[in-house]
Amino acid sequence: MSPGDPLVFSPKPDSCGTLFILDQHESGLRLFRSFDWNDGLFDVTWSENNEHVLVTCSGDGSLQLWDTAKATGPLQVYKEHTQEVYSVDWSQTRGEQLVVSGSWDQTIKLWDPTVGKSLCTFRGHESIIYSTIWSPHIPGCFASASGDQTLRIWDMKASGVRIVVPAHQADILSCDWCKYNENLLVTGAIDCSLRGWDLRNVQQPVFELLGHTYAIRRVKFSPFHASVLASCSYDFTVRFWNFSKPNPLLETVEHHTEFTCGLDFSLQSPTQVADCAWDETIKIYDPVCLTMPA
Repeated sequence: MSPGDPLVFSPKPDSCGTLFILDQHESGLRLFRSFDWNDGLFDVTWSENNEHVLVTCSGDGSLQLWDTAKATGPLQVYKEHTQEVYSVDWSQTRGEQLVVSGSWDQTIKLWDPTVGKSLCTFRGHESIIYSTIWSPHIPGCFASASGDQTLRIWDMKASGVRIVVPAHQADILSCDWCKYNENLLVTGAIDCSLRGWDLRNVQQPVFELLGHTYAIRRVKFSPFHASVLASCSYDFTVRFWNFSKPNPLLETVEHHTEFTCGLDFSLQSPTQVADCAWDETIKIYDPVCLTMPA
């Protein structure tokens, strides 16, 4: 296997949800452990203070707390949402260990994993909530994206919405915070566009990235490059962008045969990316644009 070849893992298809814990090796991906759940699992987030603990969310309206050091689980189940939970994220700032979840029931819930019930519920969205993401900079602050075509910024301490951004004229399926600018977020929608938003002035996007031909399912900022982000789409592609350049599209990766639905940058390697698709494969690889000198 050459350094540029992707590592691929093909999970066994299952009618219910399965959480796979994978180890990466030079020869490929190895299944370390798997956990089954009785409904589809839509999102997963790692604990920021325990490398063995993570939370998933499910189509049955519940969240599950797992410990990868234990062969059985989950350790705890939180069941308050009344419809599918589509997004879950663990707080990244020091001084708090909190999880935020977004559901098709149009509510956002805040959780302390050591407590068996939610701490509070946030209401305001008028449609399905697809994405809930903590700010990596501001304690107690998170963003949400919804089918009501808005990006919203919330303050945990105020128990209410701070900013409402009519970001697209279409369902917004994903949002993310820039790791280098506390005021910058990006949204991805079913209108095939990515838009950047400066929270100090949300009248117009600060950038718009066009090129995808179907809905954008997930967007992520790079943790190593201030103006680089990646997006994956139902057009089967993953695209890498530098929004500071006149020609922002850096690379288009086409290695899936179905909708690409998951995507993230490595926190350890500045060149490594993982993605997954409805073709039941997970790929870990180094895009050419991230291995070239800036």
